[in-house]
This record gives sequence, C-alpha cells and structure tokens, in this order.
Amino acid sequence: VQVVESGGGLVQDGGTLRLSCAASGSVVSIDSMGWYRRSPGKKRELVAAISSEGQTYYADSVKGRFTISNFRDNSKITLSLQMNNLRPEDAAMYYCAVSYSDFGVFSKNPGGDDYGHWGQGTQVTVSS
Repeated sequence: VQVVESGGGLVQDGGTLRLSCAASGSVVSIDSMGWYRRSPGKKRELVAAISSEGQTYYADSVKGRFTISNFRDNSKITLSLQMNNLRPEDAAMYYCAVSYSDFGVFSKNPGGDDYGHWGQGTQVTVSS
C-alpha cells in the first residue's frame, strides 16, 4: 500500500486546516487508518483513527475540534482530518498510517506500533 499525505501548512491560532491522505494499492483489507503527530522533543501520539466500519477515536486534546473521515472506492481510500480552532500546541508533523489486522481489530495504539504503513508526513505550523 502507498500512503501520501497533503494539506499541511501555516495557520494562525484559531485557524483551520484540512489534511488529506491517499492510500492506494491493497486497500480492501485495511482495518484501521489513523493520523499521528510528532513535535520536536515529544513522542509520536495518536490524534484520531477510524476503523473500516466507521468507528472513530479522538485524543482528548482534539475532541470537538478535529474530525476524521474517509472515503473508499475499489482501489483507493482517501482519509481526511478536518482541524478547526487550531492551537499552537497542535503544531507538529502529521502522519497518516494504515493498519491491517488478522482479526479486524480497530487499532488505537497510542504510539502507532500496530500501524505498519506510513506516509512521509505533512507539517502543520500554528502561529500565535
């Protein structure tokens, strides 16, 4: 599977951005997709995830501000992250990740250990 993110950029405190991720290739058996972020000096953290059945998960810090969604067709999944009311602490490199599970488990692993396929990342900068 190939994973490519887009949509990062510079935004002011309180602003809005929408990140997109295109997953192509072996997408039929993908069980979970997630957005992770990492900022300098911090561990990678799970921001939001969505299962193949549409279940969603959000980190407490982004609940009510971020929305994850996806759209599937036969050969591609487009994963989106709508980010509203951005704060300086949201600034980070954001990564899209894909998980396959033998048992269809919805992966919400905080560090991303269950996710085997990653994009190159897209930078989000929030100015105060």
